[in-house]
Amino acid sequence: MEFDRLAKWLPRIEAEVKDAYESAKTAETTPSARLALDILEEFTLRGGKRLRALLVLGGYYVATGREPGAALSAAAAIEHFQSWMLIHDDIIDHAEERRGGPAVHRRLAAQHVEEGLLGPSSDYGVGLGITVGDLQEPFVVAALLKGPGSAQLKQKALGEYVRMTRETAYGQLLDIRNGVLPVERVREEDVLEVHRRKTAEYTVSGPLRIGAILGGADPRLLSELGEFGTDLGIAFQLRDDVLGAGLAEGDIGKSANDLIEGKRTLLVVHAWARADPLGRALLQEVLGNPSASTARVGAARELLRSTGSLAYSESKIRELSDRAFARLRASRAIRPGGKKLLSEVGDRLIRRSM
Repeated sequence: MEFDRLAKWLPRIEAEVKDAYESAKTAETTPSARLALDILEEFTLRGGKRLRALLVLGGYYVATGREPGAALSAAAAIEHFQSWMLIHDDIIDHAEERRGGPAVHRRLAAQHVEEGLLGPSSDYGVGLGITVGDLQEPFVVAALLKGPGSAQLKQKALGEYVRMTRETAYGQLLDIRNGVLPVERVREEDVLEVHRRKTAEYTVSGPLRIGAILGGADPRLLSELGEFGTDLGIAFQLRDDVLGAGLAEGDIGKSANDLIEGKRTLLVVHAWARADPLGRALLQEVLGNPSASTARVGAARELLRSTGSLAYSESKIRELSDRAFARLRASRAIRPGGKKLLSEVGDRLIRRSM
């Protein structure tokens, strides 16, 4: 199966997500609850590549060699999960926008002002945003239980979801902790541990394994998908960090949001270790400083290049992706059709420019 064939399921994933919200609104009579559901529906369907949902379908295909319609509701479940994570991430990161529109907590804060409600609008937006994000989990669980298949397979898929969610939360804890440490106290292994537990788990490994479980995969296949997904997921995040720092090829002048947000990426940690005192002072000035001038941000970006930090991150991406593809080629548990699909998925994850 080719990725484009898998992508033809996108309209049905969207319809599955929409139906879940519409059914919940039909059953709910409280205006405030219906409003929350409207917000969730709009946010989840606003945009996104649906990559994680497609990987659930891909995992099912890898396990069975069949069309992945039986995993459709599980794919929708991962979209609910993704919205949950994004809503909370935006609160943690004080983000203003997401998917071409206001972050959920910012939309709620604006609504507070429009209605003339009491108290600080920002507190209302954050408090209600956290709660609205939490409301996604029942949709995740309901979707995992909804599809065809035996109760035993659904229970195993739920067990994988629990593991994935726990690992993602641990990764988020470590990420927040790294963000308040002085850069010199954050090690490369600390950064990669966050990427392993957080991004790799819920972006690649977890979705693939959930789909494969629903397809009746044996432990050996699940283990190989986990290893492949972990390497590829870490590489995916390292590529995201390059893009987030405005360092992609041809990105001259692009904003470097990760720098002014103060993210302790491998780029920053590696550059700090190799910079002279002036370079470190520059990084300290720019990191976590939304008011940093365009010129100083540009200088910090150039420092990531001149210290060899960008080249080092690119080498780690190659190392991890090469290992993932080597695992794939050597696998005896993955069918040739599954190898072809996963190879294409890997290329899309690593070579993307946005």
